[in-house]
Amino acid sequence: MSEHVDVLVVGAGLSGIGAAAQLRQHLPELSVAVLESREASGGTWDLFRYPGIRSDSDMFTFGFSWHPWPSDKSLADGHLILEYLRTIEREYGVDELIRYQHTVTAADWDTAARQWTVTVSTPDGEQRFTTNFLWACSGYYDYDEGHQPEFPGLAEFEGTFIHPQHWPADLDHAGKKVVVIGSGATAVTLVPAMALGDPGDVVEKITMLQRTPTYIMSRPAKDPLARGINNVLGKVPGIVPFKKTREKLGYEAIRWANIGLLIGSYQLARRKPELVKRMVLKGVVEHLTARPGQDGMTADEAQAYAEKHFTPPYDPWDQRLCVVPNGDLFRAIRSGRADIVTDRIRTFTAKGIELESGETLEADIVVSATGLKIKLFGGLDIHVDGKPVDMAQTMSYKAAMLSGLPNFAFTIGYTNASWTLKADLVGDFVVNLLKHMRAHRYTEALVERDPRVEERPLMDLASGYIQRAADTMPRQGDRAPWMLKQNYLVDMLVMRGDVEDGVITFS
Repeated sequence: MSEHVDVLVVGAGLSGIGAAAQLRQHLPELSVAVLESREASGGTWDLFRYPGIRSDSDMFTFGFSWHPWPSDKSLADGHLILEYLRTIEREYGVDELIRYQHTVTAADWDTAARQWTVTVSTPDGEQRFTTNFLWACSGYYDYDEGHQPEFPGLAEFEGTFIHPQHWPADLDHAGKKVVVIGSGATAVTLVPAMALGDPGDVVEKITMLQRTPTYIMSRPAKDPLARGINNVLGKVPGIVPFKKTREKLGYEAIRWANIGLLIGSYQLARRKPELVKRMVLKGVVEHLTARPGQDGMTADEAQAYAEKHFTPPYDPWDQRLCVVPNGDLFRAIRSGRADIVTDRIRTFTAKGIELESGETLEADIVVSATGLKIKLFGGLDIHVDGKPVDMAQTMSYKAAMLSGLPNFAFTIGYTNASWTLKADLVGDFVVNLLKHMRAHRYTEALVERDPRVEERPLMDLASGYIQRAADTMPRQGDRAPWMLKQNYLVDMLVMRGDVEDGVITFS
């Protein structure tokens, strides 16, 4: 026996909740189910429990355009983001659609029946769903395990070794010596969270051990523009008399200001990389230099430290640029409880890590913040009329559909801006596509590869987790609509353009 729904959404994280909410709002007549492999919704924001977990994108663009972020806090803690998502679940009735512990393992499109048959593993055994439209919203990384290099001598280490994707709830790090391996968003969050805070809960010493530096910038935790705009609008009820209207106007102004900042800073980094390098380095030096009456470095010491540990060998945005709220990472370093070491691991020892330079880092706890493992669509095994689909041979259309897969959409957010900006665009596209199909009684929408279009990487970042999986991922093209520019304003025109653009074939 199988259950049939009009639209089947895979994943109940940020993308899946957003997709289902949009379907409920704009196409309430459609039957929808959301399949979630875990026991709870929220995706990343429920899975990761390490100290200090937060957004590294501003919440005015990370929040949905159709459901304003209800605070002036720009870089929000993970529990606040999870609360925001679950509020949306309740308000849009998405919580009624989610089936937990439903792991999608396979999907087969039947051309004759014009529908997908989806195989699902559940605690009660294997089940099947049929659906007219399949929407993959499970992100692009493996929820079961992160990327874990093989470290020489790890078996000899007598301390605690953990990956932040599986943080132990009972881990006591107070007064301990901690080494965090990595220099990405997780590492730069963990270090200040464990070095600063309540005196009875901070580490004795924490070291961020990196092979290669990362570009890191400070940003106010609370958006000053948001506070300014909201204060002004709050004082002029005579001009804008309705409270909800004032809130909407304020949110739109703040959101577009942040979109402009994201696009402008990214474009400047790609066109004037040397200028941006100098700007970032200058900011780091200023944050590391001691303030009057405070501990820290001299200006010369800060300059030398920044050049060694905060100057990557690549250009800004070749890999994702990290943002820290209120310079907390730099405050942790100034406090003396945190440090950065740029070196390579020779071997683990019983008491820590021996580096190639000959230095030894003592450690009670080692955190392997070494990145994600790519697993597109939750590892879904896809067939069309019984024939397996090689994802590496497909090409993405508007970064929302894949060639050769009828009635299939996927959501993968931006890598150079807030994830949700792109997720919102995909949501608009899918809703318009389904409305168009219903209006014309179409039962199939299909894109096929154009042999004139050259291939480009789907995710054009030099980050290790992307490069490790590059050969297994779909491609994008060298022109629209087979390529998106990673520029929200340009992509918005492409994604919201006419559905009947001559590329999608409707039947």
